Amino acid sequence: MKKITLLLVYSLFAIAAFAQHNADTLQQTGRDYMRKGDWGNAIMVFNRALQQKPNDISLLNDIAYTYFLQRDFAKALETIKPVVERDGADVQSFQIAGTAYRAIEELKEGARIYTRGLKKFPNSGVLYSEYGELLWQKKDYAAITQWEKGISVDPNYAGNYYNASRYYYFTTDKVWSLIYGEIFINLESYTIRTAEIKNILYDGYKKLFAGSDLLKNYDNKKKNAFEKAFLTSMNSQSPLAATGIDPGKLMAIRTGFIKHWFETNATRFPFRLFGYHKQLLELNMYEAYNQWIFGAAIQADDYQTWIENNPDAYNTFNNFQRGRVFKLPKGEYYQNR
Repeated sequence: MKKITLLLVYSLFAIAAFAQHNADTLQQTGRDYMRKGDWGNAIMVFNRALQQKPNDISLLNDIAYTYFLQRDFAKALETIKPVVERDGADVQSFQIAGTAYRAIEELKEGARIYTRGLKKFPNSGVLYSEYGELLWQKKDYAAITQWEKGISVDPNYAGNYYNASRYYYFTTDKVWSLIYGEIFINLESYTIRTAEIKNILYDGYKKLFAGSDLLKNYDNKKKNAFEKAFLTSMNSQSPLAATGIDPGKLMAIRTGFIKHWFETNATRFPFRLFGYHKQLLELNMYEAYNQWIFGAAIQADDYQTWIENNPDAYNTFNNFQRGRVFKLPKGEYYQNR
């Protein structure tokens, strides 16, 4: 009798384990269909998994997101709205709901969702990024406050740097578009957005050196010591821009800037991006890095020629770039200092 009881218990555990595993396998299969753009099969498989794991938030997120990708925004919201009312709703739940409301331009409701999400997840870079995008959609320039907040609390989420760099590029700012843009391309190195920001960086340096004295028109009322230190170190290289800007000139300017920065400001303002520049200089990879930024985006034919003439330098940097993870520590946020 005892053997029969133990066998029954074991069988029940085995069935439960199989069901759990099967639900997880179905979810992964559904995600594979979703990535391929086969929305119908994705929804069908997710629903089968949901039968085994009723009310599972991860599955409901997947279903809602698939409907969103299918552009069935009504179904997406029908699925996700009950989820964000639950205590277990996660960042992705609020992200999907907010994005769906943005898609149908119900921006007031979308703003409410993001606000609730950020109250629950105050360090979520993605929610700050997308809430800022919603505000930008409303032509509300307070969007930048959301992106800046996202950068300060979640410094390794790329989206806020992308949005902030583009925002500052279209203002009179000559500093933060460059800094945020270069951080972005190190966090997200090989996308369409990367190519866009590389062009912004190139034009941004032209804006920076439009005048011979970078500090002449600086607004001292801003009282941002980091910003002024950046301009001072860049100003030391201003004569190199006298005859114009090109990728070669930028290599020389940026090399001089980093040397000046570490002689004068690095102790006061530790900054991962500039530390990375110094590391590349010490590893003899700084030229390849600058070619990757400015040559690839601006002078593609010249960049290809450089690669052909410098295969070892190109391959060494390329392997290094793809094999490392660029991460920024918290606390190196200088926008308000």
